[in-house]
Amino acid sequence: MPQIPETIHELTVGQLSARSGAAVSALHFYEAKGLISSRRTSGNQRRYSRDALRRVAFVRAAQRVGIPLATIRDALAELPEERTPNHDDWARLSRAWRSELDVRIQQLGRLRDHLTECIGCGCLSLETCVLSNPDDVFGDRMTGSSLLPERLVPAGRDTAAPDTGETAPDSAGTAATEAGA
Repeated sequence: MPQIPETIHELTVGQLSARSGAAVSALHFYEAKGLISSRRTSGNQRRYSRDALRRVAFVRAAQRVGIPLATIRDALAELPEERTPNHDDWARLSRAWRSELDVRIQQLGRLRDHLTECIGCGCLSLETCVLSNPDDVFGDRMTGSSLLPERLVPAGRDTAAPDTGETAPDSAGTAATEAGA
């Protein structure tokens, strides 16, 4: 990693890219999204203050754990612009994200625990799959990945039966009667 002398207080986009490991196009994207900022020289070249190195490192670390860019931008807006953010600044931001990360960890744990079952089964059933339909509270009444309006069904017709005039079999495989449907 190239070293930049301490006497240089501003970095070119190439220097920032080399030091941070982020592509120049990523740095331009971060700037367009308001995550970092630069000033323009008289020759219209970008110059970044040295604190942009920590900001880029923060953005990349937050992205790796799935924090949305809008949330990252809001967090960076709370940091001081006149100085490099210090340990206390970063600690304050990380405390704010702790509960969000805990929820993500739980979701990933559930995915890990049930993924083998899904791969082995292969169904990805919208009715019963804990991956495609987690925490299903309506599963006792209806199926589907989203709550759709219930249709009115004429008396004596099973909602699962195709429109063939036949009655659908019940779970035991026998035909349901009108009274039992």
